[in-house]
Amino acid sequence: MSQSRNGIWATLAVVLIAAGVIVVVALRPDRSASTAPPGSAAGPGAASVASAELTFTRLGKPSRTQVRDAAGRVLAVFTDKARTVRVAGPERTFTEPRFTKSSVTTDAWIRLAPTPWKAGEEKAAWFRPWLDKAVGDDSPDALAIAMDYLDDAPARKDAEGRQFAGDASFGPLSAADPDGRAENSDFYDYLGVEWDFPDGKHERPAKDHFRSLDCSGFIRMVYGYRMKYPLRGTNTKGAGLPRRAYAMAGFGPGALLIPNTGRAARDYGVLQEGDLVFFNHGANAGPSIEHSGIYLGVDDAGHHRFFSSRVKADGPTFGDFGGESLLDGPGYWSGRFLSARRV
Repeated sequence: MSQSRNGIWATLAVVLIAAGVIVVVALRPDRSASTAPPGSAAGPGAASVASAELTFTRLGKPSRTQVRDAAGRVLAVFTDKARTVRVAGPERTFTEPRFTKSSVTTDAWIRLAPTPWKAGEEKAAWFRPWLDKAVGDDSPDALAIAMDYLDDAPARKDAEGRQFAGDASFGPLSAADPDGRAENSDFYDYLGVEWDFPDGKHERPAKDHFRSLDCSGFIRMVYGYRMKYPLRGTNTKGAGLPRRAYAMAGFGPGALLIPNTGRAARDYGVLQEGDLVFFNHGANAGPSIEHSGIYLGVDDAGHHRFFSSRVKADGPTFGDFGGESLLDGPGYWSGRFLSARRV
């Protein structure tokens, strides 16, 4: 959307309804630099910023670079050691009516830069063309992709006829698992394809895990298979996201935002949409990490809400069936929230 000569803005509202999963995208009039809230900016559909004068501000905790345009609007935030970038764009409202009455409205569009950020990286040859494209990009980002696997999300297939999106189960029923459904459902199980990983691991999909994603498999589907972030086949240190939640949290790539002290984390101010969040999910609360999710943002009640794939909802959700999907408050998951990382 662009501003006309007489100063009147057009408003575009797109509502996507898929059997209980709703995303509303609205392009709103821009605000002046004096009234724009932090993070507001022209976004997908806006004019190119290629000729605009940019301002770069270094911030701490975590170390990052904030990019503003000539009008003072925040365009993007790049975090040291991480590839995920918060690009400001049109506000979207995410809802999941079947499992929660809450909604999350955000102007964040989470993209992947081609390389981890470091101070001064704005001088690199890739930076300006990448930013110019990202500011005008309305293709699915990490948050929209995560919505592709919620309850009753519509099936989508690639050119070869393989389904790559649509309602995902957590895993097959299992009497041996204390939660009632088996884990070990990675992205290749959902797809039903064999996979060779750069660290030498070869995997074959389990037939009874077809169309299933456990908690870390969901993250690997969103960031790995769909967004092309490197993946590891093992739980070892090295380039790419490892397989299990404890490995992602402990020695995964990116910037560690909240270290695991064994106590419930409460430093919500460091979080940014798209961050990975990690939880204890053992018989007793403690320092071990057994569960993972993706931070969605602050909901309409002021709570910090996250996506994760869980047994009782039988797949990815940011709803409250079987426990509120909140990092704060008195609920189960808030008491088990231990760590966060930005990849």
